[in-house]
Amino acid sequence: MLSWSTAGESHGCALIALMEGLPAGVPVSTELLRHALSIRRRGYGRGARQKFEQDQVRIISGVRHGYTTGAPVAVEIANSEWPKWETVMSADPVPEGALNVDAGKGDGREMARNRRLTSPRPGHADLAGLLSYDLDDARDILERASARETAARVVLGALARSFLQSVSSIDVISHVVRVGEKKNQNSNLPLPQDREALDEAQMRTLDAEAEAAFIEVIDEAKRSGDTVGGIVEVVAWNVPIGLGTHVSEDGKLDARLAASLMAIQSVKGVEIGDGFTEAMRFGSEAHDEILLDENGTPTRATNRAGGIEGGTSNGQPIVVRAAFKPISTVPKALKTIDLATGREAKAFHQRSDTCQVVPGAVIAEAQVCLQIAKALSERMGGRSVGEVKAQLDWYEDHIAARLRPVDER
Repeated sequence: MLSWSTAGESHGCALIALMEGLPAGVPVSTELLRHALSIRRRGYGRGARQKFEQDQVRIISGVRHGYTTGAPVAVEIANSEWPKWETVMSADPVPEGALNVDAGKGDGREMARNRRLTSPRPGHADLAGLLSYDLDDARDILERASARETAARVVLGALARSFLQSVSSIDVISHVVRVGEKKNQNSNLPLPQDREALDEAQMRTLDAEAEAAFIEVIDEAKRSGDTVGGIVEVVAWNVPIGLGTHVSEDGKLDARLAASLMAIQSVKGVEIGDGFTEAMRFGSEAHDEILLDENGTPTRATNRAGGIEGGTSNGQPIVVRAAFKPISTVPKALKTIDLATGREAKAFHQRSDTCQVVPGAVIAEAQVCLQIAKALSERMGGRSVGEVKAQLDWYEDHIAARLRPVDER
């Protein structure tokens, strides 16, 4: 069964992505992973950090000569800024007084790197984490809670995508549908062939009018010392019927997708298909009627369920949306308390993005790839690409035969 995990801190020496259960024969290269990470770094509204921090990728295990071997795949994403943080983030004890040394540039931010952080930032994991783990420096919380960790998830998503492409015609694509109060009025779903254009677009949308509106909202937020969130949409095409299950809570594909997207930093809402709009419809208007097309093949009149019914894929495109709250590191200093004194204080501010929805879409896409790859792996089994593909081909032929009229079987 496919499983994965990440390790590492935002300013640590490296992030680690670990995946087990990938069958042998999946194409994987350093360049494939570098490209995926380069897409994550793009997007209008990104902060200065993306300009000077570089993702240094190294495949440690599980891949030989460009293909997986079936062993666990481990990938290191080294932090190019590590020399500046080596003392502050050292795993071993450091000499007394080392954390109080000025970096020598007369820069207050350099000094802040060495100070104990006792004023938790609203909207972050700081306060709850400090109290839950009985710690007294918020850096012990924020370094792991940081969205920098999603670089490892994007690498994992790239591995999952390569697996899906090796054994099936499944393809996953994402785009931005809303920033602040501005919404993309074009409801057309992006297609796999739109990937290059979306990767190059400043706001990861194919609609020029929407892109201009999104940029205007971000510019206004930046001018006023604020941040702004938005909504991204991920579409999975050519997903076969039968991934996921109705028989158990943790096997439902929609439940897995919802949990996976909610696990992305800043996501506060997930919608599958028409989601909350369905609650405002009558039943006769809410469900996707099953019809026969001109070839006598069953199809759907609509896709309001977003490609999943009863926790199981139904053959329609899987459509999920994630709502990102505005980034919590707000240039306008927010009110908080100082746990060292117990008195009111102002939250500290460090470099951050103004809007994270473009990389958010890329991260959400990676999460969807992971969950669909896991469901496909569970359904088909197999230790090699050839074995998984053969099983999927047989299964899809079987499903097609079941859906033909009785007199044609």
